[in-house]
Amino acid sequence: MTTATPQRLTAILYREDEVYVAECPEVGTASQGDTIEEALSNLREATTLYLEEFPAAHAHDANDT
Repeated sequence: MTTATPQRLTAILYREDEVYVAECPEVGTASQGDTIEEALSNLREATTLYLEEFPAAHAHDANDT
């Protein structure tokens, strides 16, 4: 069993019409909600699901440094 390494990612929040939009530029995920908290929660869920599905797409390769 492998354990996930904690990551710190950026969340950009802004209001668009009647909802709050949250985006994670490092991963390319986005979500929305009626409140800031809901938008962030939805973004966390979307980002977690994306990283579970495509873990190698955003893994840091030590040879790239």
